[in-house]
Amino acid sequence: MKKLDVLTPLGIIVGLVFVSFGIATNGGGAGFISFLHFSSFLVVFGGVIAGMLISFPFKELKQLFTVMRQSFRHEEEDLSELIQTFVTLSERARREGLLALETELEKVNDPFIKKGVLLAVDGIEQDVIIDIMNAEIAALEERHRKGRSLLEKAGEFAPAWGMIGTLIGLVLMLKNLNDPENIGPNMSIALLTTFYGSLLANLLFLPMAAKLELKTEKEVFWKQIIVEGIIGVQSGQNPKILEEKLSAFLSREDHIQMAAQRQGAVKNEI
Repeated sequence: MKKLDVLTPLGIIVGLVFVSFGIATNGGGAGFISFLHFSSFLVVFGGVIAGMLISFPFKELKQLFTVMRQSFRHEEEDLSELIQTFVTLSERARREGLLALETELEKVNDPFIKKGVLLAVDGIEQDVIIDIMNAEIAALEERHRKGRSLLEKAGEFAPAWGMIGTLIGLVLMLKNLNDPENIGPNMSIALLTTFYGSLLANLLFLPMAAKLELKTEKEVFWKQIIVEGIIGVQSGQNPKILEEKLSAFLSREDHIQMAAQRQGAVKNEI
């Protein structure tokens, strides 16, 4: 079940608060207002859009906001529960045969597990099952990479267009060197585009891309455990051995949590 990943909006808010605090404490309210310049922001934002339109087909660009939205969500995963699922499947398969797993799958919500178990039930060879499942994992990684590349490119374009805006401002400033009073204000406006570009890149685009990369790694790791579990069930491994094998994927914290759950289950039985 997907839930809101509070760390993403929290990180954005914290970044904006500290930047605003740094501006306000040095320049007061007037200093804060001086950082708001619509034309400078328009140069950066418009340049990023132009670069994205040139770099990607429209079909992929339509996915940008969907990709960004994924960085605000996370799916709760319980590895100990996943391992227990395969232990249950293994016990049922050893007791009643692989065909009995079709009814057991009604309790399973993960489509990747269902697909793998059904391949095993259909009598597909182990190597073929591994190839099919790994191909799906590779396709998932490629889809996620393409989506992530939208944010990574935007993160590259934003600072570059910030520099372009700064160069535009400098050219306009140099044309008015005969008016010394306007050199300072014009220079500050010229530098604002670099500020906007760097802020967009380092507070939004690149951190979101990094978050999505981490989510992909976790999802691939999850599916690799599933592949191992399916092969264990198909090959008729002893449920205890399969549990120990899959437990190797658990972190120290997961091991402690799993041990606590076992102790709780034993107490309830007593």
